[in-house]
Amino acid sequence: MSLLFSPLHLPSPRGGVTLPNRIVVAPMCQYQAQQGCANDWHLMHWGQLLNSGAAMVTIEATAVLPEGRITPHCLGLWDDATEAALTDQLRRARALAPATAVCLQLAHAGRKGSSAVPWQGGRLLSAAEGGWLTVGPSALPHLPNETPPRSLELPDLAHIRDAFASAARRARRMGVDAIELHGAHGYLLHQFLSPLANQRHDAYGGTLENRMRFVLEVFTAVRAEFDGVLGVRLSASDWVEGAWDLAQSEVLCQRLKSHGCDFIHVSSGGVSPLQKIALGAGYQVPFARAIRASSGMVTTAVGLITEPQQAQAILQAGDADLIALARAVLYQPRWGWQAAAELGGTVAASPPYWRCLPRQAQAAFGNVSTAQR
Repeated sequence: MSLLFSPLHLPSPRGGVTLPNRIVVAPMCQYQAQQGCANDWHLMHWGQLLNSGAAMVTIEATAVLPEGRITPHCLGLWDDATEAALTDQLRRARALAPATAVCLQLAHAGRKGSSAVPWQGGRLLSAAEGGWLTVGPSALPHLPNETPPRSLELPDLAHIRDAFASAARRARRMGVDAIELHGAHGYLLHQFLSPLANQRHDAYGGTLENRMRFVLEVFTAVRAEFDGVLGVRLSASDWVEGAWDLAQSEVLCQRLKSHGCDFIHVSSGGVSPLQKIALGAGYQVPFARAIRASSGMVTTAVGLITEPQQAQAILQAGDADLIALARAVLYQPRWGWQAAAELGGTVAASPPYWRCLPRQAQAAFGNVSTAQR
């Protein structure tokens, strides 16, 4: 059996989830929500991803507060209206696909919020353009020419922590299988970790222990509300000398494990325009390998993993437990089907699609048959 198509159990306090293969769809922002609410775009988008052959689909960064959105068009889960919309669209999408685990990424953009959508340049929006004053651990802008964020006070930290917990309660009611906290790509939790964004002089800044404090408090608050699979997406390096790095990431992951973390999704970068990323196929895999070895947690590799044999090799080398795909699965929504055909695995597919397989891929859906008259 191909390792990519072997099962994996994700633990959790309520018993965990067994995935039928090691393919995960990574969270990918769509910037199509209205006032934070999911709509028909999400129904179509999730329906495609849930029919991709992946074992688990991760819903895009979902803001726990309106000001926690990256753009005015980002998905949210902060009140009854956003919960109802997300619940309805997800229920309908899941009804149109084989049984597939769903993970929801909870996020707060911090100083990278109030942005234009990518196809409109992604710049910081003014209030007149529908933007808002952003917040961060310190009054340091992401780009030098931007308006600095408001430095968060202690009551603000408690408010944001409680918002994450409230969103986790809503996610539990929605019936999602897993939650991923977004601690990567320069958003708020990552901002607290990185000395490039966090120059506080209180218990939440300075030392590594202090910079980890808010992330661990948010994780603990979410864990208290959600007994399903709970993990963290982490930028393992800022790719800037003297900033957040792999050694600090390993310490954080060990602490997260002791707090009940079930998996780590290993990415990198995003907190500074000074980053110098050594791009290449599987460029973040060494970070996943190191974190997996030091933490002993289920670890997800992501980043320029595009070919089935490449994914298989990462798993065979023991570099990761799961393979996450983002842009590759947007471009080819049936990536899992093609990988199954190439590696001799099987995936679940909706019966209306059973007749579509070419002759060389007849076994990709397992023992299925159709007849017509």
